[in-house]
Amino acid sequence: MIKEHYNVIEAHGNTNCFSEQNFNRLLVTMKERIVPEGSHLFWEGDYSDKLFYLKRGRVKLTKSTDEGKELILYMYQAGDMVGQADPFFSTKHSFTAEVIEESEVGVIEQKDLEILICQHCDFAIDFMKWMGIHHRLTQTKFRDLMMYGKPGALCSTLIRLGNTYGEKNGDSILINKKITHTDLSNMIGATRESVNRMLSDLRKKDAVEYENGMIVIKDLGMLQDICHCELCPNEICRI
Repeated sequence: MIKEHYNVIEAHGNTNCFSEQNFNRLLVTMKERIVPEGSHLFWEGDYSDKLFYLKRGRVKLTKSTDEGKELILYMYQAGDMVGQADPFFSTKHSFTAEVIEESEVGVIEQKDLEILICQHCDFAIDFMKWMGIHHRLTQTKFRDLMMYGKPGALCSTLIRLGNTYGEKNGDSILINKKITHTDLSNMIGATRESVNRMLSDLRKKDAVEYENGMIVIKDLGMLQDICHCELCPNEICRI
């Protein structure tokens, strides 16, 4: 049974914490850019002097090891703001942002962001809320990876995918994006073979199934039990 208060939602982006007035202030500072699929907004090690607001398209944030293994940390979509937010400090990006669908982005220069923070205290508060959401999202993802093993991490990832891309049909949730087993393995730091085995076990238990190459969650309550779901708010429970 699905735990109380959990709802499949349509993702509205991570900028909901900004008031309409403050969001309009951000829009005014943006410089529009079309970024083709397969390109990058920034690379790990680049100077972090910009934020990017996704008007359309999708971007994934990854971390690579010396051996070349990739871990997908975030999947951003329209309405999200992407980047390492360290106003007033010169830092380098810890991750790489790869464009996986042609995207239209608004580029926000750090100097413009600093002016908004200095001139408008209410904007500074909203920006701190945005940073706080990012920190909580990171904390819950590391909780998934470290506390309940790979099955818990996979189930939590499926719940986040359903919450981000889900279409509810009765008691089932269709994840309306084709997610490969390699993608899932990169999201939880496991091998593709391990993900294959875990998904096969979930299919045998009738918790998930496939429809036209896309994953359908049939028993959300079972996934919640496996990952010890803490019923995080909507802006946190996303991929």
